[in-house]
Amino acid sequence: MADSDPEAGKKETEPDTPGETAEGAGDGPTKEHVESLTGEAPAEGDPNQNRMTMMEHLTELRRRLMWCVVALLVAFGVCVFFASEIFDFLSRPLMDILRARNEDATLIYTKLYEVFFTEIKIGFYAAAFLAFPIFAVQLWKFVAPGLYTKEKSAFRPFLIATPVLFFAGGAMVYYAIMPLAWEFFAAFQNTGETGARIELLPKVEEYLSLVIKLIFAFGIAFQLPVVLTLLAKVDLVTSKGLAKFRKYAVVLVFVFAAILTPPDVISQVGLAIPILLLYEVSIFLARMIEKKRAEEDAALQAELAE
Repeated sequence: MADSDPEAGKKETEPDTPGETAEGAGDGPTKEHVESLTGEAPAEGDPNQNRMTMMEHLTELRRRLMWCVVALLVAFGVCVFFASEIFDFLSRPLMDILRARNEDATLIYTKLYEVFFTEIKIGFYAAAFLAFPIFAVQLWKFVAPGLYTKEKSAFRPFLIATPVLFFAGGAMVYYAIMPLAWEFFAAFQNTGETGARIELLPKVEEYLSLVIKLIFAFGIAFQLPVVLTLLAKVDLVTSKGLAKFRKYAVVLVFVFAAILTPPDVISQVGLAIPILLLYEVSIFLARMIEKKRAEEDAALQAELAE
């Protein structure tokens, strides 16, 4: 019977190079180490698989912000070049109403630089409106590497819904609210037959500010389902809680609409009713999320029971 050498077994287990064990212990299990122990590779889409340092995060953030700035500048240049056409498009609802009333369809300006700065504002706001989807995509590309594959698939619909709802809000203002509101305001003119002559002479700058305020107010308000559904996904709100809060939401929505819209009933109700409908949609989506979560929990419990 051969003598066993205790030093032989010790040498077999030692690393080939000194310091190898110390380095491995400090860095944690590598992908190859996990595969050797479990026989399985780490799940794809694991954000821990490719961790970034703080400097790499800042570099990536700077790169995404640069893309946003470039997109905004390019859109701004294009929109400023077509500023007159864009303003004609925005003023068309008012012009059509004035022409239908056989009145002078005119916008005035009282400052020498008013039209110039108005076109600059048109270029900026139109560029922000058009570049909004690019901003959302760049934000997603910055956040996505830190999400699991399941989380990416869960948040991707919201990335699509956000710009769609924003454009839907702007379209509703232009095609539904503005014609009714401008007709209401234009009716206060007086030809002077029964009293003092009162004529509508809207200023270029004031008209643009009002239109932009309405477009962005409706666009942001239409994001309500996205916000509430995301809160429901992370279990910060529930469908029962939203339904219970409904009576308070009605009051808050009308206060919100009164602050953001001109002092007329048409535009206020025109903003409040869609928000309330979207609030009901949010309750329905929250219920769907809770139902799906309950089904997943039940399936997991059944799997653990087996």
